[in-house]
Amino acid sequence: MIVDCHTQIWNSGTQLGRDNLAAAGVKADEFRHLQAVDPVDKAIVLAFKSRYLGAEIPNRLVAEYVRRNAAKMIGFAGIEPLEANWREELQVAQGELNLRGVVLSPELQDFHPTDTRAMRLYEECVQRGLPVLFDQNHRHPRAKMEYAEPQLLDEVAREFPELRMVIARLGHPWIAQTVVLLGKHANVYADVAGLLPQPWLSYTALLAAYEYGVLDKLLFGSDFPYRSPAACIEALYSVNQFTHGSNLQPIPREQLRGIVERDTLTLLGIVGPAVPNAKPKQAIFVEDE
Repeated sequence: MIVDCHTQIWNSGTQLGRDNLAAAGVKADEFRHLQAVDPVDKAIVLAFKSRYLGAEIPNRLVAEYVRRNAAKMIGFAGIEPLEANWREELQVAQGELNLRGVVLSPELQDFHPTDTRAMRLYEECVQRGLPVLFDQNHRHPRAKMEYAEPQLLDEVAREFPELRMVIARLGHPWIAQTVVLLGKHANVYADVAGLLPQPWLSYTALLAAYEYGVLDKLLFGSDFPYRSPAACIEALYSVNQFTHGSNLQPIPREQLRGIVERDTLTLLGIVGPAVPNAKPKQAIFVEDE
């Protein structure tokens, strides 16, 4: 089964908040999303909320889209841990809207990852069996990168070892920190969203994970609408292009395939109907030369 664990939809770029230059002119409507995720078996759709940015991709927007495409889509709730009513929003997101995880972004929500209020939210997510995806968007001019370093999540993982955590974009630009966390904590994972459009960055990042023995902790994510799943899968299978005719170490193709076909839903504790005899669509794979 191919699971794209990092996609978004929105009706307007203004839903991503003030001064979001990365979203300018980018269309992420439901029709384009549905077309883009056709090559994958499941797609996780991320909501988002930030009082700091004045941003909100509403949980109900995501939930309604997921409900209409329940066989393929899974929704994650955007929760603002600095708001007093986050517990009520989380209860509605899981109990009423059937959202299966939580999206946080310390750098875009203006909180330290170990802020007491955030720690209470992690504890609630453990009790509810909800995984947490830590999204990042360094391109946003208001992003507070001092809150984005993956090493800040080490205390969270130590305090809540049962919390399933996903560090988006392999923690770039702190890839080495992320790799160490993946090796240290059983329930910490990372996705490759946002890396694959940059071939050299992708190769060096994946090589670091391979040499550290944590490629099995990487999850496939496309970062739609900025990149399609098909293009990302093609890029992932082409990552060894730099090794041809050189002394650079190739990454075993079978391990690259493992990223694409990772059993993400089981790893994140998401219970959902399996796709019988699901097979990758060969048209989107590129063989090594």
